[in-house]
Amino acid sequence: MANADPIDDVSIGGEGIRLGQFLKFAGLVDSGGDVKAVVADGLVTVNGEIDRRRGRQLTTGDVVGFEGRRVRVRP
Repeated sequence: MANADPIDDVSIGGEGIRLGQFLKFAGLVDSGGDVKAVVADGLVTVNGEIDRRRGRQLTTGDVVGFEGRRVRVRP
């Protein structure tokens, strides 16, 4: 089994959102400064792979991971 951690769903109320915005919106980080730091340090995954692009466009079904939490983007 690859990853047994539960996945929370977070509705973004639309079709897409940028990674940095989603980290704050989903409550994974508190501020834009924190977003910049954790993404640059390679602490955030998207669909199981490290992603260092705050501006990455997420779409429905993408799973973002940070500090043991996984959150799926929902419309």
